Amino acid sequence: MLTNCRVLGLEGSALLAAGGLAAGALPAQDPFGLAILRRHPGWGVVVAYAGLVLLIAAWWRLGHLVRDADRAGPTPRQLMVTLALWSAPLLLAPPLFSRDVYSYLAQGAMVGAGLDVYEHGPAYYGGPVAAEVPAVWQHTPTPYGPLFLLVATGVAAAAGAHLAAGVLGMRLVAVLGVVLLTAALPGLARRCGVDPAAALWLGALNPLVLAHLVAGAHNDAIMVGLLVAGLAAAVARRPAVGAALVALAALVKAPAAVALLFVASIWAEQATGRWRRVRTTISAAAVAAATTVVVTAVAGTGYGWVGALDTPVSTENLSPTTVLGRLTGALLGTAHAVPLWRWIGLAAAVAVAAVLWLRRTRLDPVYAVGLGLGAIVLFGPALRPWYLLWALVPFAAAAPDGHVRRVAAVACAALAVVVLPSGFAPGAEQVAQAIFGCAIAAGLVAALLTPPRVPVVAR
Repeated sequence: MLTNCRVLGLEGSALLAAGGLAAGALPAQDPFGLAILRRHPGWGVVVAYAGLVLLIAAWWRLGHLVRDADRAGPTPRQLMVTLALWSAPLLLAPPLFSRDVYSYLAQGAMVGAGLDVYEHGPAYYGGPVAAEVPAVWQHTPTPYGPLFLLVATGVAAAAGAHLAAGVLGMRLVAVLGVVLLTAALPGLARRCGVDPAAALWLGALNPLVLAHLVAGAHNDAIMVGLLVAGLAAAVARRPAVGAALVALAALVKAPAAVALLFVASIWAEQATGRWRRVRTTISAAAVAAATTVVVTAVAGTGYGWVGALDTPVSTENLSPTTVLGRLTGALLGTAHAVPLWRWIGLAAAVAVAAVLWLRRTRLDPVYAVGLGLGAIVLFGPALRPWYLLWALVPFAAAAPDGHVRRVAAVACAALAVVVLPSGFAPGAEQVAQAIFGCAIAAGLVAALLTPPRVPVVAR
């Protein structure tokens, strides 16, 4: 059964990569030599969605094997091999589901040229790479921290004018983040009392990781990998290392800083003596501050990223609070409804974090990190499918078996199909093509997974 799941998922990722050759987030200058295939983006959407559905079906089937109590399920090592197999076809594919990788390269090139990316967008730099950045982000400063900019600068400098090399370089960085995540997750889950195989299935092999971290080359891979490694170090009685790693994750994307509160809580449980909670909280803050100062000094970007944290607050971004703001604004005829609802969302996220902190002695701290990051995703000003991974991976490591894990798994499967391979908003034609691809794959899955009927032989 494991072999069947591996083959089905490998076929799915191969089709997804093949569809991306025609319908992915392709650059205008075509450095991949795909001119002929690019003439048929519609068929590319059909093939990509067929592959995506096959991949989701293989992942779901693999989950049944992991949870099957009547037989020995796959080991963590076998699941890691499965992840490597499913990822392989995506490694050399064009960017899929997002054009953010071009923003990363443009921002890295800007830092290398001595420009302040916290003041200017890619349009200020210009050039072929900047031209690939979507129009909504052309004049937008980066929200990313100095650690990620240090990495992006190195990739941009190594790739030079070769756009394909830059894309592959950023994907390699994302894959290293996934490797770190996969390596740290089993140990973290074991210490949280969760089956390591179940944690890997939900947190590492899920279709969002493959589609958006591997194929999409998102920097969330580095953030989540460092976050999980930091939590794993903290629960393994190395809280100072854990605080430093979580601080590094926050220097990629700031929301990871929420985990520092709970690293301090873990540290306090391991400490002895008077004022241990005060001492460990100060220690965690000191380690994080020192890490921030060192990385910022090495990157040479300054502290402009603190003021640029509101970059995701764009009128083009969608989230539950944005939708409520637009509906309220349309009903009341005011332009202030969206900012108001976003402030309400921020207040709700802070309130959730405060409740989690007050209940830290009752909740598993790793699970609390997932709940806190989930609140930021739900109530934040921008919502992307891959943001779910911020909360999902801690859930995979620490959430008790039951309703939360099932909801998280269903959400992964559903959100994996809501973004086109090109990263652009879908039109009616693309939606029809995607549905057609899904229908083909669903029929194929039904045929493959339905056991043949045994003929009845008359005596």
